[in-house]
Amino acid sequence: MVMACRVINKRRHMGLQQLSSFAGTGRTFLGPLKSSKFIIDAECHESVLISSTVRLLESLDLTSAVGQLLNEAVQAQNNTYKTGTSTLLFLVGAWSSAAEECLHLGVPISLIVSAMSEGLTSCIEEVVSLQVPIHNVFDHIDSTKTFSGLETFSGSLCPFLQIPSDTGLQKEHDLKDVASPSLTIYNLSGIPVKSPKLFRPQAEVEADKNTLQNPQTLKNSLLTGNHYRKSILIHSRHLNRTDNNQWINKPDGFLEQHGAASPHTYRCNDLVELEMGLSHGDHNSMKLVDEAVRLQYQNASMRQGSCTMPFRFDVSRLFTCCLPGVPEAFSCVCPGFVTVVSISNSALIRELQNQPLRIILIEGDLTEYYRHLGFNKATNINTVLESMKVQDSSEELWTNYVLQVLIKFHVNLVLVQGNVSEHLIEKCIHNKRLVLGAVNSSVMQAFAEASGAVQVTYITQVNENCVGSGVYVTFWRSIPSDVMDRINIITIVIKIEGINLATVVLTSPVTAQMQSKEDRFWTCASRLYYALKEQQVFLGGGAVEFLCLSHLQILAEQSLSKRNHICSGWLHNTSSWLASSLALYRSTVLKCLANGWHKYLSTLIYNTANCSSEFEASTFIQQHLQNATDSGSPSSYILNEYSKLNSGIFNSGISNKLEQIPSIYDVVIPKIEAWRRALDLVLLVLQTDSEIITGLGHTRLNSQETEGFLFL
Repeated sequence: MVMACRVINKRRHMGLQQLSSFAGTGRTFLGPLKSSKFIIDAECHESVLISSTVRLLESLDLTSAVGQLLNEAVQAQNNTYKTGTSTLLFLVGAWSSAAEECLHLGVPISLIVSAMSEGLTSCIEEVVSLQVPIHNVFDHIDSTKTFSGLETFSGSLCPFLQIPSDTGLQKEHDLKDVASPSLTIYNLSGIPVKSPKLFRPQAEVEADKNTLQNPQTLKNSLLTGNHYRKSILIHSRHLNRTDNNQWINKPDGFLEQHGAASPHTYRCNDLVELEMGLSHGDHNSMKLVDEAVRLQYQNASMRQGSCTMPFRFDVSRLFTCCLPGVPEAFSCVCPGFVTVVSISNSALIRELQNQPLRIILIEGDLTEYYRHLGFNKATNINTVLESMKVQDSSEELWTNYVLQVLIKFHVNLVLVQGNVSEHLIEKCIHNKRLVLGAVNSSVMQAFAEASGAVQVTYITQVNENCVGSGVYVTFWRSIPSDVMDRINIITIVIKIEGINLATVVLTSPVTAQMQSKEDRFWTCASRLYYALKEQQVFLGGGAVEFLCLSHLQILAEQSLSKRNHICSGWLHNTSSWLASSLALYRSTVLKCLANGWHKYLSTLIYNTANCSSEFEASTFIQQHLQNATDSGSPSSYILNEYSKLNSGIFNSGISNKLEQIPSIYDVVIPKIEAWRRALDLVLLVLQTDSEIITGLGHTRLNSQETEGFLFL
């Protein structure tokens, strides 16, 4: 495993320093242009190429308690929302540094926790003014305007925080550095080392040449590695929240009411506009999502007929099938269930295609000794099969029994959610019956609904009422023979009329890109799903974070004024020590919290190549902050600036029938939850560090004891 670390000052809070160290490795993943990284293990000399926060943490040594907590927070965010992990990781590092700075300035820990929590809560309430309502995006879905027609046009990478040409801050950059993701390589000590030359196919080189013609075109990551090791969690910290919607239920038009001082209002009424805004430049992935949405919409319309039930995009009825080594042009969306099987099944598929099949669905494993969870074997009882000395005979008897059941009910197709006995699969092939294992639960449910089959746990439970019918299996598409010989698998599609299931087939000639491509697809699909579910999105591209920054600075100035009154004796009769202390230190804590947002925006702008250095980005942000403060209403200032940037985003060659589209939208709940999880983790580590350093009864532990007892 790879350890990303820095020199730790053992006299200070180790947990916070470790968080900052881990988070620093993922700063290049922030924003739409992500730089790939080689992670090198100095012990076994293996390397992994990654381009996402989740894959990064899977490759790092996270055996420490802090590393485990960080990994659990990121995994919880990814498993729930599939987006926001880079933001979470970066803010963990930024706010860990902020907490350390507060400690250095002598702020009590209880006041750091209180002020930071209040500051973030206030930010969440403030950014509601930048929410854009979504209305009736499916009303015109059948029009000729599709996502495919717009995919070649790229919006601004960071639409709000654009650097005007007359500021003197924007410099000429080498287009090579903008278009091609950079590679940063770390050794076990976390020190960057010289990057080796990476072989790139000629097709990618030619594609880059085309990309260089448009410096604003978003370039996907070069390669992503799929060779990684998983860390085993030894601590359980559940940072999930169940009250995600408590702050989100705002009436329609809240943006217009809240921002009445600004003449500019925003409303999204078009599906393509929404998809373009949420794609964040990944048009290829969002194009597939768009095709899946339209397929679901058509299927829902046919099922409902004249029913006026509103359509809901169901991301759980999407399934991905990855085909590494297959040309990019084969990526598409297909109705039904597309999967890969061994090439030895070719003759069986030819035999079964073009005829209706009967199907059974097995929820558990289809093996001889499978028992459901919670099964307790009776004591002092031996079954006949278990007492037999010849295990081969036992398996043969069980296999023959299963085959008899399939023959009895005329079953040609068996889908199993768990594992399947290899011996049973081979015997079924010889008897012209197809058995597939490791089938997704959503796929099983879809076939149960469409075919009338009832899912069972054991083969012994199968009866006539459990068997479905009307299923068809055939070969998917004609793939070039040289590709077929190389991948040594065949692709089949299983479908039935009326099934509510779509398979997104993802292909890539470069195997190392496959994992990244699948991750990016699910990120786009999840963004669109939550946007449609919430019926609102944020103005993106840094607008929300900038409002948080300006809002915290205003609060800090107000707290500073109040602190001066306290110091002059104006509140000398304050009865609560905590209240008076909080008033004294609130300004300091809020400024440190705001510095985290400042670092976030500086890194975001730098990563999108709008500035040649983070210092230039920071200077530009400071100019915007001054302008927002002078305007008297930061939210109105942002809306006004955003409206200026919406004009002329796309080339003038676009058809007049197409509306101009805002550059970027952000989903609301996943973004807010990433903020919450980041701060929750920082404050948890801060308080636990404090307990370890001070100890019970205020007994100080030495550095070795501190390191050993962390989070026990």
